[in-house]
Amino acid sequence: MGAYILRRLLLMIPTLFGIMLINFTLTQFVPGGPVEQIIARLEGSGDVFQNISGGGDVETQSQTGGDDRYLGARGLPPEFIEELEKQFGLDKPAHERFFKMMGDYLRFDFGESYFRKISVVDLVIEKMPVSITLGLWSTLLAYLISIPLGIRKAVKDGSAFDTWTSGTIIVAYAIPGFLFAVLLIVLFAGGSYWRIFPLRGLTSDGWEQMSMIGKVADYFWHITLPVIASTISSFATLTLLTKNSFLDEINKQYVLTAKAKGLSEGRVLYGHVFRNAMLIVIAGFPGLFLAVLFGGGLLIETIFSLDGLGRLGYEAAVARDYPVVFGTLWVFGLLGLLIGILSDLMYVFVDPRIDFEKRAG
Repeated sequence: MGAYILRRLLLMIPTLFGIMLINFTLTQFVPGGPVEQIIARLEGSGDVFQNISGGGDVETQSQTGGDDRYLGARGLPPEFIEELEKQFGLDKPAHERFFKMMGDYLRFDFGESYFRKISVVDLVIEKMPVSITLGLWSTLLAYLISIPLGIRKAVKDGSAFDTWTSGTIIVAYAIPGFLFAVLLIVLFAGGSYWRIFPLRGLTSDGWEQMSMIGKVADYFWHITLPVIASTISSFATLTLLTKNSFLDEINKQYVLTAKAKGLSEGRVLYGHVFRNAMLIVIAGFPGLFLAVLFGGGLLIETIFSLDGLGRLGYEAAVARDYPVVFGTLWVFGLLGLLIGILSDLMYVFVDPRIDFEKRAG
């Protein structure tokens, strides 16, 4: 197993390199870089994309004499523009900037945000708890609901219970998380009906002065709706996965043999079937957590006014804050690859009969 893990760790290097190279290359063709952002703010134009789209009128273009500099820069001293480019490192060729960035990232030096005057590491650490909260609690809630429900559906396969729960699951899977979040706000956060839960944030004002029990209660009061909205689609998928896994095991010969020996249904189900059937479900926990953490995080965080990694990445992309964009991309990519290895280790832990080294050989 050690050789397999070592190979996977070594493969992370070219994988991360490829991810960063593709995204870095794409940004070279995206208009409205950090220099244009600052110039647009200084000029008071508000929308930098209007300045770079070439959408100015003919009279304005003729006055510039066909000047191909940044449109927002016209009228500003060229020395000022050059200083901005030097400050952001944009005065160097693209390939030189890329390899310097990769060298820094290998040392986990992600630099400083262009516009927030804070290091990227500190910024990610500051926003991480919100995203971890959503991802972890949503994954745990999905498992707590899906495993018992999936087992029950497998035992009652073809019954009325199985039919109507399947219909409910299909509807839940079909509803986008962000749309369900809006529905929850309308119903339970003072949108049009009841005001039971708060609309924004993870804690109330004066949270620091609350007792320990009060802090815990306030925390769960705030995360209830965001967690439910994040759980809706993963819960549906996991329930069907659990049911199908149990159905596959229930129909195997060893189950029939155990029943023939007179063992009770509960003893057969939880003493023999459970471990084999739960292999794929339990081992998939890291992957599901990663999917919930990054998938749909932006919309959920925006709807509930949560300041997490999803909003951070979106705002950085809009502002062309490249250190934050690429720094978070590196962290997310590295985290995703590590969780992939962790998923494999979970398979081996749940079922020691699995040997990835022999499969790789």
